[in-house]
Amino acid sequence: MDMKKKILRIIIIALVLISFFFILSEGTKTRKEQKDKDGALSGWIQDMMMEPYLPGVHSLNRRKENKITSDVYQKWLLADYPVFLYGMESEGGVEAETESDYARLLMLEGSDEDHKSIPEDELEYDENAMHLEQGLADALLAENGMYLENQAVQQEPAGEQVSENTPAGFAPVMEKNYSYKWDELQNYEDLVKAFYAVDSTTKAGDELLQAEKLLSKDMRMKGSADEPQILIYHTHAKEAFADSTPEDPSTGIVGVGDYLASILEERYGYHVMHHTVSYDSESRDYAYSNSLPAIEQLLAENPSIEVVIDLHRDAMPESKRLVMNLQGRPTAQFMFFNGLSRTGKGPIEYLENPYLEDNLAFSFQMQAACNEYYPGVARRIYLKAYRYNMHLCPKTLLIELGAQNNTLEEAMNACDPLAHVLDLVLSGDYTSS
Repeated sequence: MDMKKKILRIIIIALVLISFFFILSEGTKTRKEQKDKDGALSGWIQDMMMEPYLPGVHSLNRRKENKITSDVYQKWLLADYPVFLYGMESEGGVEAETESDYARLLMLEGSDEDHKSIPEDELEYDENAMHLEQGLADALLAENGMYLENQAVQQEPAGEQVSENTPAGFAPVMEKNYSYKWDELQNYEDLVKAFYAVDSTTKAGDELLQAEKLLSKDMRMKGSADEPQILIYHTHAKEAFADSTPEDPSTGIVGVGDYLASILEERYGYHVMHHTVSYDSESRDYAYSNSLPAIEQLLAENPSIEVVIDLHRDAMPESKRLVMNLQGRPTAQFMFFNGLSRTGKGPIEYLENPYLEDNLAFSFQMQAACNEYYPGVARRIYLKAYRYNMHLCPKTLLIELGAQNNTLEEAMNACDPLAHVLDLVLSGDYTSS
């Protein structure tokens, strides 16, 4: 009798396993109707098998009020039932696991903005920063001068006066080289093609990206320079350039932050605080969570701060150099980076950002001004899934300035147009008309 029960039990388990894997294979179909059907059947099988044999886990799976806690208990209780565990974790695809693991999200935040999720042969957004018709884009880039390693073009821009406060060799451009026709960028797909590189881990959506909405946000500085107005810091302070001196922060991204702060103060009159503490001394992992308490404290102690800039240096394939000739100077290209706090499935509830729309508007206006005044210096805005501490202040920028194969000189030179565009937006002098 016992042998018959064992055989019957084996047959039942085998049938369940066959049904379960059939559902998994069918679940890969792309049609929404099929997904809904498979999801219902999968849930029915889980209910049938889990309710009588694993009532505790079944209850946790049905309760969503405390998702992190329930996921931990599920994984512990189902350790001896790997088929059920795999099925439950696979229901939402790869992101299902990362969304339920706060610590893992923080680790991914700390080390992933080098865009490693995009294959090298698809990293083209840096070479196509402009949405313009190719002939016009080429003409504008030629006017600014594309940097060539075997050719240095030295020419003074016509009709521009260099004041004694102007950094040597650089003259702020006083008139637009190009003006957008915004009525031609009302379509979501056209806007994304013109301004953005969207990582495969996330999805933006036309509710976030609308030209008129992004341009209408008031990004002007409200307070005076009597108190700190701008905070510059570095989540990854150890980032260096091709000719940086090891252990000398002044030759890496921190030194570039010093130079950017000095331009903003000396030429444009802003009160800038530069925070140089390193949060990636041991590892880039968790760098954002490491820096978060300190930046929160700085903002609490200095409520007059209206702009927060997290200044980075990007990492690119060695075959790609992010450099152009701007007014006769080799100048590193830079990129604005936004975390959307959402994956392709939807918002990540543990990484809420109440200032997401403001963040996006700030980077969009900066990008538009860069493209109109200094065509080619700014790559497309990069959008990725996580938050990157951009939830602390409405006017927050995460900037990737140059890459590991740029020189320190090229990075320093990029601070001049960057500071000018910041002033255009923060002063209200930049208009979309």
